[in-house]
Amino acid sequence: MHMSNKSLPARTLSVAPMLDWTDRHYRHMARQITHHAWLYTEMVTTGALIHGHRGRFLDFNECEHPVALQLGGSDTADLAQCAQIAAEWGYDEVNLNCGCPSERVQKGAFGACLMNEVDLVADGLKAMQDVVDIDVTVKHRIGVDKQEEYAVVRDFVGTIAEKAACKTFIVHARNAWLQGLSPKENREIPPLKYEYVYQLKRDFPELEIILNGGVTDNAQVAEHLQYVDGVMVGRSAYHQPLTMMAQWDALFYGDAHETMTFEVLLPLLQSYAQGHLQADKGTQLRHMARHYLGLSHGMQGARQWRRMLSDATLLADNNPQLIAQAGQALNLR
Repeated sequence: MHMSNKSLPARTLSVAPMLDWTDRHYRHMARQITHHAWLYTEMVTTGALIHGHRGRFLDFNECEHPVALQLGGSDTADLAQCAQIAAEWGYDEVNLNCGCPSERVQKGAFGACLMNEVDLVADGLKAMQDVVDIDVTVKHRIGVDKQEEYAVVRDFVGTIAEKAACKTFIVHARNAWLQGLSPKENREIPPLKYEYVYQLKRDFPELEIILNGGVTDNAQVAEHLQYVDGVMVGRSAYHQPLTMMAQWDALFYGDAHETMTFEVLLPLLQSYAQGHLQADKGTQLRHMARHYLGLSHGMQGARQWRRMLSDATLLADNNPQLIAQAGQALNLR
């Protein structure tokens, strides 16, 4: 069941929704490393949720709380219906994607192109809030295409805060260029403007402002937290999960529990894999192991770990012992 809001930690740290990456198996691993950071699903479109196999998109492990569902869509009634589904399924938050620049997104009228339709976004968020008690949040860019002025994102946030009473804004500190750049290039080429996000917090002190984009280490996290309420980390939390996240609870939540190490994590992942392989005939070891490759970041023998856990022949046996065997390749001294 859904945790009551009283027991939910602050959104000081969170792991960004990333297509093809932040599925339930990745999120289970992340939760072993940090107890408090918020975890987000991959984006799910309203159409997929309404017409598709819900369990496939929505199932999560009980340990994942606090966990948020990210929706892509713009139809007010559909968004409200999906928010209701998210709340019933036990999610702690539902987030609307107004930042994703991919082609697929433009055709379906959601993602970053919605920044040009602020009233539609406000209506959607309000419709979602009207039917659920969990937090309704929005993730967006600082502008689209060649909109360079700070006023663009200020007006977007101000209008939504006023019309929809939305309190939490997750701001990717780049523009989305809807023409001429791939989604990958859109995460790298448009320049980062952190100052715009800091300014939002100064202009709207009553709102919760979360900064996202280009954050690669905890010194940067600490720096940003002087100016905003929270930091959302994407690729670094995926490619270097232990290096990036193992210190989060101690550094940013004041919780000095035993820091998760590779040696302690390995048997937890193996037993998790064992459970899923036994319980669900459709699950393959590769579905889980592909998310574990970055755990060896910076260690001796890292290449061998990655090679074994991405070797199709070894994975085909679906034997979770492979995780321990790959671990032996690492020099943990």
